[in-house]
Amino acid sequence: PWDAAEQLRIVMGADFTIQPLLNKGEARVFKELDRAVISRNPAWQVMAQVSLGEMLRSNDAKAYGCINAKRVDLLLMDEACRPRHAIEYQGAGHHQGTAAARDAVKKEALRRAGIGYHEVVAGQMTPAELRRLVEKLVDKPTASA
Repeated sequence: PWDAAEQLRIVMGADFTIQPLLNKGEARVFKELDRAVISRNPAWQVMAQVSLGEMLRSNDAKAYGCINAKRVDLLLMDEACRPRHAIEYQGAGHHQGTAAARDAVKKEALRRAGIGYHEVVAGQMTPAELRRLVEKLVDKPTASA
């Protein structure tokens, strides 16, 4: 682990370029999900590439270390900024190598925290089906008293 001064020296000597946060399939699902969530409840938000370490806590340092660097593709966040449902986009090449095991770790940590886990498989969910999923997951706005 380098100290901040060494990190700055390294970064100053490197070139960086931007890369899209989501691939094309994920971006399509994000845009459709965002439209559906806003129309269902404009106080909710769709977040992309959210770190489990930012949304989950554990007193077990070893368990936290297992999930800290993992991310969910998309996250539905309620009006109080609480994570409510993770949406994982499974593209054509998703289940390669250790993907199933990594997903199992994420799924279990989210389940234990009370956050829903839902998969959207490439080519298997229509926009209408995605909207129906949102209707099940996203609370309708409550009338202000």
